[in-house]
Amino acid sequence: MATNIKHRKGTKAMDPEGNMTLSGHLKELRNRVVICAVIYIVAAVGFLTISDQLINFLTAMADGVYNFISIDPQEKLIQYFRVALIAALVVTIPFIAYHVYAFARPGLKKSESFFFGLVLVMGLGLFVVGVMFAYFISLPFMLNFMGTLEGADYIVQTTSIASYVSFCITIFLIFGAVFEMPLVVIILSRMGIVSPEFMRKARGVMIVLIFFVAAVITPPDIVSQTMVALPMCLLYGISTVLCKIFYKKPLAADDEEEEADQDDED
Repeated sequence: MATNIKHRKGTKAMDPEGNMTLSGHLKELRNRVVICAVIYIVAAVGFLTISDQLINFLTAMADGVYNFISIDPQEKLIQYFRVALIAALVVTIPFIAYHVYAFARPGLKKSESFFFGLVLVMGLGLFVVGVMFAYFISLPFMLNFMGTLEGADYIVQTTSIASYVSFCITIFLIFGAVFEMPLVVIILSRMGIVSPEFMRKARGVMIVLIFFVAAVITPPDIVSQTMVALPMCLLYGISTVLCKIFYKKPLAADDEEEEADQDDED
């Protein structure tokens, strides 16, 4: 009896050809979403217990430069919850990426499955590298520069903890996005939109653009701008190499070549 019930439950999720039905896909998606939600909730509760240490981790970059204050009665408590929820999201993202990959893998070809997995892993890895670069190199220089500006002696360098946390999160997101440049180039080259030749020809223009972007997102001193621009130039060089590896001609061009070959044979 139990065996028959199991068999019936399994057949409801499969069609006569052995493929999963829409209800089966929705059930699988629901289960994966529930798993990710549970992981996020558990991580959030765990990080709430050490939220003060997370705040200390962020403020360590500006130690001795700024005096932190809490303007509103609830501001300090809100920032504790804020950093805990963001930290929980960071921990949960790899699990979300895995479940996205596992859910999409059955419908992909072997080459597509490999490329999709590579994109997810590279995306996470590059974002982490960008955030680490911002935390250990860029942010300390920015904060020290802005905090040690010459001015009136009666101006005390203080900032609210909410403003400081927002500033740090913004910089982390900017640098995490900037370090995704190789991944973006890989995807565009795989689609045939960007070619190695284009990357070589645009090198001079891109270097100028990179230094302009670095000047916009950093304080107006040459040291900070250079420390941001040089890694971006290095990433552009890495992107050019990756473009050569992953470049794929547009389908239209491939079809024209096949038709030309057939005409030659005729």
